[in-house]
Amino acid sequence: MSASPSPQPIVALAAAAHPDDIEFMMAGTLLLLKDAGAEIHMWNLASGHCGTARHSREEIIRLRAAEAETSARLAGAVSHAPLFDDLGIFYDQPSLSRVAAVVREIRPTILLTHAPQDYMEDHQNTCRLLVTAAFAHGMRNFETQPPRPAWDAPVALYHALPHGLRDGMGQRVRPDAYADTSAVLERKRAMLACHRSQKEWLDVSQGMDAYLIDMERLSAEVGRWSRRYVHAEGWRLHSTLGFAPATFNPLQDLLKGNYHATTAE
Repeated sequence: MSASPSPQPIVALAAAAHPDDIEFMMAGTLLLLKDAGAEIHMWNLASGHCGTARHSREEIIRLRAAEAETSARLAGAVSHAPLFDDLGIFYDQPSLSRVAAVVREIRPTILLTHAPQDYMEDHQNTCRLLVTAAFAHGMRNFETQPPRPAWDAPVALYHALPHGLRDGMGQRVRPDAYADTSAVLERKRAMLACHRSQKEWLDVSQGMDAYLIDMERLSAEVGRWSRRYVHAEGWRLHSTLGFAPATFNPLQDLLKGNYHATTAE
């Protein structure tokens, strides 16, 4: 009798607008998923080419791609190339066809992305593109560019908190679940530290001298919100309608004691 085939690993995709967005608000959860046995992927949709005060377009694109790949290697993740320029992420048919092709290549069970309400249009448009691409993953007559076959399996989408924990109108955004990232904070910090060119840009453009400290401050604030963790990342589970069965929550299933769902305050 032949041996039973090994179960396929859970595939988790963290998809964000710019290099370092994942590391700020999603990387701790992604590392926990890796430790739980998931196959993890990291994808920045934009090149980050506007994030410099001194490099040429070609230089900064090369630098930021190398930094993102180094971060992904630290996490044990598969890295995917960007499709767009900074401030060039739009919710339109050509962009959706390209984003959906990548989603179909990866076939994620778990998709981590930006909040629908954010301070930046690139973030919000990335969110919209990923939500629709995931919704269309099983639609055989939806054509992607390049063509990729549809697949039939549930997908769970989770929205991270916006940077600064507030939307574009300054209103606080609260999660309905928390991932305990205390044990992986140093690894998350090391991933963020890979983005040296972004730190230089933020020092000039926003006065963020404490780039890494700012990430830890946000992480600790979300931990306080949870009332149980020292450091945490906050999540909101997207509606399962059209994506998965009503009770499908693989992030909770995989992270177990490192995940706590609660009613948003």
